[in-house]
Amino acid sequence: MIAYTTLGVNDMARATAFYDAVFAPLGAVRDTTSETWTGYVRAGDRGRFFLTRPFDGQPATAGNGVMLSFLAVDRAAIDAFHAAALAAGGSDEGPPGVREGMNPVFYAAYVRDPDGNKLCAFVRK
Repeated sequence: MIAYTTLGVNDMARATAFYDAVFAPLGAVRDTTSETWTGYVRAGDRGRFFLTRPFDGQPATAGNGVMLSFLAVDRAAIDAFHAAALAAGGSDEGPPGVREGMNPVFYAAYVRDPDGNKLCAFVRK
């Protein structure tokens, strides 16, 4: 059910060196590298793991930069996810819509649960 996980880091080079080393025995390899994102994947797995600098520009701390993302079957499911989250006491972190610059098209919605955990539902079509 979990599609990808992000982990906030303060020093991308140091973190990449660490995760390259600890993921190698697990069969995961780095397949995305930039100043902002470093991604890992394991052959046959659909789930992904990313290192990132927190988008708010603040230092990474436990929880800052962490987001759980869930696959959806279609855009209607994402719209319903967002509406249900707000109705149940969550807060908006980004309304349903296409996120620019992604190919294939990335349609997503972002919310925080009542405890402040960031969640995303998305589909790529």
